[in-house]
This record gives sequence, C-alpha cells and structure tokens, in this order.
Amino acid sequence: MVKKIGILTSGGDAPGMNDALFGAIRTCFKLNKEIYAIYNGYKGLIEDKIVKLDKNFADTLLNRGGTAIKTARLPEFKEDKVQYQAIETLKKHGIEALIVIGGDGSYMGAKKLTEKGINCIGLPGTIDNDIASSEITIGFDTALNTVVEAVDKIVDTSSSHNRCAVVEIMGNKCPDLTLFAGIATGANYILTCDSDVNIDKMISELKELKKTNPDHVLILVAEKLLDTKALADRIMNEVGFDTRETVLGHIQRGGTPTAMERVNSIRMGSYAVELLDEGIGGVCIGTDGTKLVYTDIYDALKLPRNKHEDFYHVHDLIK
Repeated sequence: MVKKIGILTSGGDAPGMNDALFGAIRTCFKLNKEIYAIYNGYKGLIEDKIVKLDKNFADTLLNRGGTAIKTARLPEFKEDKVQYQAIETLKKHGIEALIVIGGDGSYMGAKKLTEKGINCIGLPGTIDNDIASSEITIGFDTALNTVVEAVDKIVDTSSSHNRCAVVEIMGNKCPDLTLFAGIATGANYILTCDSDVNIDKMISELKELKKTNPDHVLILVAEKLLDTKALADRIMNEVGFDTRETVLGHIQRGGTPTAMERVNSIRMGSYAVELLDEGIGGVCIGTDGTKLVYTDIYDALKLPRNKHEDFYHVHDLIK
C-alpha cells in the first residue's frame, strides 16, 4: 500500500489546479498518507525541489487561480536518462507514486515513469479542453467564463459605436473555447479549424448585413487560425464597418476558479489518491457527464478530439 505520494503541475497553468491539489491533500490525510509537492513540474524532480505538505497548506488553495506549486516545461523529460534522474529524486524522498496535473505532454511523462516503476495518475489540467479522455478539463470552465465576460464588455463598447469586433481566443489547436464562447455571446461568426466559414463569403454577407445598420457585429476567432489584425483591416476596408481587433491573451489563464471548476477539480484530486491507494497507475482521470472515469494514458492520447458538430449546428440556428 502506497504511503508517500508526490504531486506536480506541469505545462501551462490553469484555474482549478490548486483545487485538485486541495482534494489530493485532504484525501491523503484522511487515508493517513504523506503528500509531497514537487515545485516547477518535472523540472522540480530534476532539481530536487520537493516539500512535504501539511494539512494547513490546503486551506490557502480553494479560491486561488494559477498553481501554488508552480509549473514549468521540460522538453528534456522525454529522454530516458532524465526520467531515471527524476526517479532517483523520488526514491531519495521515499515517494512511491505521483499525481501529474497537466496536458498531453505531461501525461506522456507520467506514463514513462509508470513503466519504470513509479505509479502515476494524470489529471487533465489545461484551459484548452484538448484532452479527449475528459469531457471537461481542469481550467476550461473558468477560462470560458473569463472569455465570455471579456467579450460581453467588448460588445458593450462595440454596440455603442455600431462597430465590428474581431476577438482572438486561446485554445492552441482545440477550438472549444471559441466555439462555446461564440454560442454564449451570440457571435455572428465563429472561425475555427472545424467551422466551414468561407472568408470571402463572410465578407459578402457582412456587406449585406451592413445595409440593415446592425447594433454591432461580433466575430470570434480561434488562435493560430489566421491573422486577426489582417481580417479586421479587410472588414474595415471592404465592408466599411468600423472594426476593432482584440487578442484576449493570458487573461484567459487567470482568475478565481468557478464553483463548478472547484467541484470537478477537487473530485479529480481526491479520486487520484484513491486510485493510487488501490495500486492503479499509468492512467488519467476524466469526466464523463457527472461521473469520473479513468483511461490508460496511451489509449487516451490516441483518442480523437470531439469536434462538437451539434454545437456548430446550434450556432447556425441562432446567429
């Protein structure tokens, strides 16, 4: 039976990581286990930045965005020699199992450590919602609320001037933040890798729309899809709308976790400890509706992304 568990956050930060940490800490103490924070992700394993946590540490976490135990990226962790160095650090502290909160790169590191004898559990920590083994990732709900709040404010000023607003939203290669926010804000157009919007056709439609003197026009664009400034300039020049481009940027990663974020993240952190206590490793936890499920990490990384065709259909009906 595992007695000492380590926990780290890796890759990009996401609201709710601290709540998952809270759930893990409280459950460890309930089950009479020791829990150790590895600061700065996998990098902390190499640099031996490991601290034993007491129960009081959890009391500071619930309403804090970001990650209290810091995060970092370590591309070198894919190398066997670096993984063995990390294992030596864990053995030095008597840590028998590890909880890894992060994205797919973090998951692969967890799988490699499990294969080398350290049972690991992955938790989906990313605002991008791009972990296919979980319907909702840690950070997505809070980020979505942040995006919607920001876009609502942009619409306030845009509608005061009958402007067109072009807003770029994070998500890396996953368009979920843009798609969900587009429905929630009633965007005229949602431009993502999965949408079938033709820009030339959109320009023609905007020319017709301008004749009706609309209160405002809202276009949401997934990052890395196109040059939002160039698009805004084209709309201004070809359609005649006074157009403003906004890149929301890293504000989407911050903020106090929403209530639902806290609930899901705490449950995941707690469940991870229970699984490790049962000797289960090499898996990642996810949500399936209101249920928590776990999947082999290799299988999870092979799953296709949900393209949410039904969501695009809804947007087509309401725009």
